[in-house]
Formats: sequence, structure tokens, C-alpha cells
Amino acid sequence: MKVIMARRVPLSKMDRSFDLKFWEKVGVEGKWEAAWDMTIEVQRIRGENGDQPRLQRSVQNIKRVRY
Repeated sequence: MKVIMARRVPLSKMDRSFDLKFWEKVGVEGKWEAAWDMTIEVQRIRGENGDQPRLQRSVQNIKRVRY
């Protein structure tokens, strides 16, 4: 479901209330979808194909703390 919202206010009266209402209406799934779209867009900007983006999986250091 696509959510379309608009608001027209003077620049001096702008606040975050509209953004908060929008993301509340979009919901968790919409936020994940937007984040994924941005991930793919960044890969394409970098010249990568964007078909199969992956999370970075690297471990630099693991230390076991003994008590």
C-alpha cells in the first residue's frame, strides 16, 4: 500500500510533526521497505548492480570476559 501525504506550511512554522505522522501511517513494513530501497539505490550509485545486497559480516575481535 502506497501512502501519499502532503502539507503546505510557511517555512517558519515547519516542524517534525508531519514526518512523525507520515512514518506512523507507513508502519514498520513501510520503514523496512524504504530502508531497503535506499540500500539498493546506494549500491547503484557506487556502480554495483544492486541485485543481491548483503549485510557486512566481519568480526574484528572477540574477547571472552571471565569473572
